[in-house]
Amino acid sequence: MSTTPPVGPRPEQHEMPFAIVDGEPVTEPPKDLYIPPQALKVFLEAFEGPLDLLLYLIRRQNLDVLDIPIAEITRQYLEYIDLMRELELELAGEYLLMAAMLAEIKSRMLLPRPSAESGEEEDPRAELVRRLQEYERFKRAAEDIDRLPRLERDVHVAHAELVERHVQPLMPDVTLKEMLLAFKDVIQRAAMFAHHHVQRERLSVRQRMSEILERLQGGELVDFAKLFHVEEGRMGVTVTFVALLELLREGLLDIVQAETYAPLHVRAAVPRAEPAANDDAVEAASS
Repeated sequence: MSTTPPVGPRPEQHEMPFAIVDGEPVTEPPKDLYIPPQALKVFLEAFEGPLDLLLYLIRRQNLDVLDIPIAEITRQYLEYIDLMRELELELAGEYLLMAAMLAEIKSRMLLPRPSAESGEEEDPRAELVRRLQEYERFKRAAEDIDRLPRLERDVHVAHAELVERHVQPLMPDVTLKEMLLAFKDVIQRAAMFAHHHVQRERLSVRQRMSEILERLQGGELVDFAKLFHVEEGRMGVTVTFVALLELLREGLLDIVQAETYAPLHVRAAVPRAEPAANDDAVEAASS
């Protein structure tokens, strides 16, 4: 045995207020409100079409889109069209077409239905409900896409202007360790030609110093490794290296390096405060 649950009063749907004054909702404009004929008219709501207007009217009153009160919605829709005419706005033909469709649906719902028909007749509002649901889905998708970050609106590309600067490269200091490493490389290459030597001759350090100074007279940079003649064997390489050390100690040549760990280059020393003393040293080294 089943019991039918008591049916309570159905909740009433109230129109949303268009303003709040002193904490009280206002749903209708005051009757004693005087508006001059030439007063400024502000039209806030803008709709993209008749479906957008219908969806707004339904959502504003929290109505179920599957159970649309056609009579009330038609009345509000026609009031909106009258408002557009009063404001002298351009009224598109699609708004009038939707008004005719609402009137047709309303008339079909008012017509009596024969009781002898078998089966259920299709609801006249079904097509309109389908179009409203489809439009709502596309509108919601468009709003979701519009909320995505957009270039030049939410995200801006940063630009930085590079100020031209003149960078003066600093020559790194050449240490004795680096010279020994370069000398080690030359020694290793000289060892590869050991089998070409038939006999060894003793070489003079002073003579090699003079040869190096004559080669550097042009003032150009000479590769450190090119000052050595690997064909002379270990003895010739050692004499050349000692001659370079002596010239460096006497200040007659400079060893430079373009950057850290770069190849070494040798050039004649730039004359400083006492050029005469440097000339005497060159002559002494050449004798």
